[in-house]
Amino acid sequence: METQQTYLTKNSPSKGAKITGWVITGLCILFLLVDGGMKVANAAESIKGSVHLGWPAEQVQALGAVLLLCTILYAIPRTAVLGAVFVSCYLGGAVAIMWRVNEPCYFPIIFGILIWVSLYLRIPALRAVFPVK
Repeated sequence: METQQTYLTKNSPSKGAKITGWVITGLCILFLLVDGGMKVANAAESIKGSVHLGWPAEQVQALGAVLLLCTILYAIPRTAVLGAVFVSCYLGGAVAIMWRVNEPCYFPIIFGILIWVSLYLRIPALRAVFPVK
């Protein structure tokens, strides 16, 4: 019974936590939109970097479209958790690919952590599922 009450409580996060969560969310969305947009627009630097990691140049646009779709889901408050799951999957693939070609993979790992920290700070239900004391 006690566990059920934990999930049903809707303790709203503090104003500072909400603001911090939205700032982190905004920065993450901005970066993801720029990255996905560059891939969709076939920017030379984006193509060069993707080809270096082993992606065929003709698949980079589709990869950018997937990233943009995941980012849009993450940006909409009602679908933010689903979007975060999809972005985490995308970033997990980035870690695997970077690891395979011996590139440092700290950035996608840290970025994935920031995605979830931003949601944790904003959404009371996530605080109930993952209580930190």
